[in-house]
Amino acid sequence: MTPDQAVIAIVGPTASGKSAIAMQIARTAKSLGKTVEIISMDSALVYRGMDIGTAKPSKAEMQEVRHHGIDIAEPEDPYSAAKFAHDAKQWLREIRERNNIPLIVGGTMLYWRALAHGLSNMPPASPEIRADIESRAAKLGWPAIHDELRQVDPETAARLEKNDTQRVQRALEIYLQSGKPMSEWLQEQPKDSGRGDGGGSDDRNTPINLRLISIEPSDRSVLHDRIAKRFDIMMAEGFLDEMKALHQNPRLHLDLPSMRAVGYRQAWDYLDGNITVQEFQDQAIAATRQLAKRQLTWLRGIQKKEVVDSLGSSQMKQCEQDVLAHYQII
Repeated sequence: MTPDQAVIAIVGPTASGKSAIAMQIARTAKSLGKTVEIISMDSALVYRGMDIGTAKPSKAEMQEVRHHGIDIAEPEDPYSAAKFAHDAKQWLREIRERNNIPLIVGGTMLYWRALAHGLSNMPPASPEIRADIESRAAKLGWPAIHDELRQVDPETAARLEKNDTQRVQRALEIYLQSGKPMSEWLQEQPKDSGRGDGGGSDDRNTPINLRLISIEPSDRSVLHDRIAKRFDIMMAEGFLDEMKALHQNPRLHLDLPSMRAVGYRQAWDYLDGNITVQEFQDQAIAATRQLAKRQLTWLRGIQKKEVVDSLGSSQMKQCEQDVLAHYQII
């Protein structure tokens, strides 16, 4: 493929069937003599040791089809959209150099935004993180949120009043999203540019041409049922044992993006003795459904996309054919 050809990104809410269709496309391409490499666009799959609760592809699947963006960071080391934008462009270059076909797959829409539109110096708003902060503020009060900010960014907290909810929220959002305090971001702002576009030649600020295919089930209740069943499978596969190992890691805490992933935060609360095992399961399933709702809300705001009903076998088959035709495999 040529550098200016659109790269297909298969997105959609969690448990919608993105990974399954991506693997099917890769297998069909292989049968036709072409090699597909998958770039994971998922903010939880980047972390090592978080396998079951993230529904990470199996070792067999990753041996069958080469994946990028999986198991590339320790859970104590925050991984940001800016880092993904940089890494994904490098992976794309390498895949093209091998004369293989790239396929981006995942539901972290902030990562898609970084690729499709580029990034300014300051991380853009994250609806998911913002909603979580607002939810905790409703329970704990904004002074408690201000205290959280003071722990991770004392310089910014010192100049913000506790009742300045909008700025407190934004400052904490930036840290949770990027792993870097707002005070550090401000120090790194270019002194010679008032454009706010990042300046310089950093390729994280250069958008790439993406063709967006959104896998969305037409019946929301079916998606909810899939989420609940997938969680039951995770529990049977040993999710709590995986979480116990993470919980014992002294470098991990709930302010890290990795431990704020759906399911993991609720499991942490259970292991801390704050909730019962039944409450943990109910809250984890509810949080996953809320994540799917936020993903769908974000997708509704994107006009230039192709929607495929994952409940329609003919639509999914047509999606596979469209991707193969786009890359001139058929």
